[in-house]
Formats: sequence, structure tokens, C-alpha cells
Amino acid sequence: MEPLASVSFATSGGSRPAGWQAQVRIDYVINKVAQTHRGQSEDAVAQAIHDQLRAVGVVPNGRQIAQYATAISALPQIPPNK
Repeated sequence: MEPLASVSFATSGGSRPAGWQAQVRIDYVINKVAQTHRGQSEDAVAQAIHDQLRAVGVVPNGRQIAQYATAISALPQIPPNK
């Protein structure tokens, strides 16, 4: 029999760190909430972030949610389109 070739799980284009998909989902949710909930109370923003992260399968980190909520609630509201 011929010897087996060695197996490598490394990809040729480079590898991504663990958890990169979760970070992409978090970024997506934060950007979405920043557009829809900016200028609202921190509690409302935090709840929206929490709910939407759960919807995309990410377990929310309370400390991170609080930081994002503080920043998003401090943004001015986007004026409505005419």
C-alpha cells in the first residue's frame, strides 16, 4: 500500500480567528440599530440590540450592549425623508 498523504486543515488563503462569524453578526446588528434607534433612550437601544443579536444567534454580552447603547443613544436622530 502507498503511504497516506498528510492532512492539513489550514486554508491556502489564510485563516480566520475563532468567532469571526459572531463578530460579523454583531457588527451587522449594531449598524442596523444605529440607523433605526439613534437618539432614543439607552434602555430602548439596549433592548433592540439584545433582541436582534438573539435573532441572529449571538448570545449578547451585557457589558458590550451597554457600551453600544450609550454611544447609539448619544447620536442625533436622522431627520425623516421628505
